[in-house]
Amino acid sequence: MKRKYPSSMITWVTDAPAHHLLKNHPAIDRVLTTSEADLLQLSSLDFEIGFVVDKSLKACGVVSRTKVDQLFGFKVQGRNGAIVPATKAATELWELGLDDHKKFFVNQKPETQLMVEALEIGPYRRDEYWLPLTATEEKSAYSRRSEWLSLNNRQIIIGLNTGCSNVIAAKKWTVEYHRQVIARILKELPQAEIVLLGGPEDTERNQRISQGLPVISSATESGLRDGLVSVAACDVIVTGDSLGMHMAISQKKQVIAWFGPTCAHEIDIYDRGFKLLAQSPCSPCWKRTCEKSIMCYDQVSLEEVLNALKSCCANRLSGRLTAVDPAP
Repeated sequence: MKRKYPSSMITWVTDAPAHHLLKNHPAIDRVLTTSEADLLQLSSLDFEIGFVVDKSLKACGVVSRTKVDQLFGFKVQGRNGAIVPATKAATELWELGLDDHKKFFVNQKPETQLMVEALEIGPYRRDEYWLPLTATEEKSAYSRRSEWLSLNNRQIIIGLNTGCSNVIAAKKWTVEYHRQVIARILKELPQAEIVLLGGPEDTERNQRISQGLPVISSATESGLRDGLVSVAACDVIVTGDSLGMHMAISQKKQVIAWFGPTCAHEIDIYDRGFKLLAQSPCSPCWKRTCEKSIMCYDQVSLEEVLNALKSCCANRLSGRLTAVDPAP
């Protein structure tokens, strides 16, 4: 957006608590939520350009609360609430939401490219994620990393992002499988410290995963920005297709991401790590629920996970070990 509109003032609207991730971003001038109080603020503003990224009535409804001269992305057509492309450029991304075969097997573009093209802010240049830490957060990440490494005199930190949202619950491993992975890491990568990552919904689950095992449980109740700091303190992140995965990509970690119900080709990890696919004949499916006797999260090869971890750890140990620049 800043490349196409270099002198623009950007207002970003999102659901809470995601707005915390965007606060203090150097390219965003104003962050609002979808609360009624913030939408009242939005209704007093006029915009020359508007972008609707989500194919949803809610996102389109946000735009209806303000004045926009030119709209890109998606809009509502007619009284029946049909979501349609705002311009022809968004047709490809729109069609992927209607055609499973095209979404699962034909499309090979990452979601980032699809969005750049749909919003007409290209040409697509494979720009990296841009989610910087503040100076204070960088110091916290450095301190946290130093503390974790010194506990058992380890050389590298592996973060296990254990959860995901409840929209597609099958994007996370079972407690038992996490414990199996941890046992193998402890045996085969003795130089690694293991840190469990997650949000408030993962607190009890992480307690069950860590029971009786020499691992560190990071804070899960301290907010998204604190979770981002914990991710930044790690070297390698093992994760499902989740917010934690995107956080790891944004902090340029070595990422091992596994995919079952969702599409691996829609995610770009920028040549840092591995994407592992569940060996399930019905994957991907994008189903919210599943009644299969053997779930896709039970069909991720433990050997593939370990081999990927060994490779990622070797990459980190052979290069710059610090996850963030040393604090002064």
